[in-house]
Amino acid sequence: MSNEFLSEGFYTYNPLLTGLAIGYLFRFNELTILFMVIAGVLTFIVTVIMYSVFIYYLKLPVLSLPFVIVSSIAYLASTQYSNLFVTGLYPRVIYDFEIIIPFWVEGYFRAFGAIFFMTDVISGIVIAFIFLMMSRIMFLLSIIGYFSGSIIVGLMFGSFEQSFADINHFNFILIAIAVGGVFLVPSLKSYLLAVIAVCTSTILLDSVLVFWSNFGIPAFTLPFNAITLSFIYLLGLIKYPQIAWIIKNTPEETLDLYLTNKNRYPGFDTFIQLPFSGKWTVYQDFDGKWTHKGNWKYAYDFIITDEEGNSYKNSGDLLEDYYCYRKPVLSPVSGRVVKVLSNLKDMPISKVDRANNWGNLVIIKDERGFYVELSHFAEDSIKVKEGDWVERSSMLGLCGNSGYSPQPHIHIQVQETEDVGSHTIPFSFINYIEEGIFYSNDLPRLNKTVEPLHIDNAYDNLMTFVLDDEVEFEVYKENQKIDELKLRVDMEIDGTFYFDSGKGKLYFEKKDGTFYFYSTEGNDKYLNMMLQAVPRFPLAYRDNLVWNDTIPISSTTNKIKKAAVLFLSSFNHNLFRVDVTSKFVSSKKIESEIASSTLGLKKKTEIELDEFKGFSSFKMDDIELRKVNNE
Repeated sequence: MSNEFLSEGFYTYNPLLTGLAIGYLFRFNELTILFMVIAGVLTFIVTVIMYSVFIYYLKLPVLSLPFVIVSSIAYLASTQYSNLFVTGLYPRVIYDFEIIIPFWVEGYFRAFGAIFFMTDVISGIVIAFIFLMMSRIMFLLSIIGYFSGSIIVGLMFGSFEQSFADINHFNFILIAIAVGGVFLVPSLKSYLLAVIAVCTSTILLDSVLVFWSNFGIPAFTLPFNAITLSFIYLLGLIKYPQIAWIIKNTPEETLDLYLTNKNRYPGFDTFIQLPFSGKWTVYQDFDGKWTHKGNWKYAYDFIITDEEGNSYKNSGDLLEDYYCYRKPVLSPVSGRVVKVLSNLKDMPISKVDRANNWGNLVIIKDERGFYVELSHFAEDSIKVKEGDWVERSSMLGLCGNSGYSPQPHIHIQVQETEDVGSHTIPFSFINYIEEGIFYSNDLPRLNKTVEPLHIDNAYDNLMTFVLDDEVEFEVYKENQKIDELKLRVDMEIDGTFYFDSGKGKLYFEKKDGTFYFYSTEGNDKYLNMMLQAVPRFPLAYRDNLVWNDTIPISSTTNKIKKAAVLFLSSFNHNLFRVDVTSKFVSSKKIESEIASSTLGLKKKTEIELDEFKGFSSFKMDDIELRKVNNE
């Protein structure tokens, strides 16, 4: 049995729910325990089978469907078991305060308790309070879901008291939480979708109750499973942008991760390097005003300009007047050359070759599954042939003016097939400088001058950590030692490295020329300080090079403030944001400023790189971490 399956927890909670359902129906005794064990084993088997089918064919979780199926089977079978004593035949305790509280309040708490087969008001209050402490978003969604569904049913019944008395409406709570806060990133849109999902479930719930009542079977969580899975599957088909691909412990944590990733990584998973050296200017970008339209909108054109913004000298009537003409074109990826065309003539200025739009070209297949086409090379200048393997930054040919080209330029696009001029797909560029600012993975802006920043092996080696590496820091406050920090390098099962302090984890990675601190887990203030001080930096140095980043809100606030901030952020994703601006002040020193206007946050940090490995020191306010050299 795979670790992936075991880690999901479906195999645990589905049998547990089945046991609770049987315990809810029958008086607890030895025979009931035997019945629960048998049903639990059956639930486990059904869970394993359904998990495999759902993941492979639908890419969906099984939720609690195995519980619904086996519990329904168990209830049907129990009609033949006269030796089991039904709990419902015994009197239920009614507390005095239940008589005086409004029926809609009583209904809400009883439904909340029914999620765990405890249908009294006190249990519901306790469970609701636990949800409130765990997640304000989940608690809000429980209210939204329960009351929107119960009001709809009440309008249909013509009796709100009858509607709010139905404990099966706990399905509305579960649907709202799942759709609005678990499988979707919490937002106003997700809250609206949760309401829509709950409203659609009212018909299903009542129809299930009518059908199941003939056999004495409750609805269980069938409406919750059917509606939630249907909505998530549909939203996946239409590529809804705010599906929570990584689900954390609470909706707040999921939201924090989503907002951080959205701001930190604006580029695409399909990324390439700039196809030149030195400074070039963006002549046309995605969906450009001239030729980058329709199926070919994901493309970039580059030229070289002077200080006045001109792309040529003299009159510009000759190809040789253009600064980029016959300048080297470099491979943006490592891959196999699958197509080369090199014998077309360079067109004179003001004339174009409409019969051969792409001109002389090279198409490279990247091992990641896409193709890169570079076009408009100079006649007979291409240095590679079909079948050659090329590395990043290797010479391909010279910039020219072949094909449909108004002036010499480099045209580059990423496409799904090796066909010339195939449909383009979105991509981004890594490791480049635009107006003195470093971008690790982004899209250069129109008319801006950019240049690639190539990895410096010295920095790359400096930030290479291996498993079980140990680093020790002494903590100083106003130059007085107050603590120690011992870190050990470890790795998660997905291959992500982290520093383990015993109190928490700080995840990091070296990726495509940039060193990243991703996030922290646990409760170690010093790890949070390291993350804030330098969330990323390029593995290459330029004087006064600047770069921008954002960090998780959770790393900069206390628990109470974080809870409020993340709850409010679900209504406006741009409401709170913590920006970090960093700069090389020397080859070994980086200074940063952390700022958030809405949080009233402004801090300055300083880090120094070690001469041999990793970091030498971190400074923030009056706290400093100093590396202890044990060599």
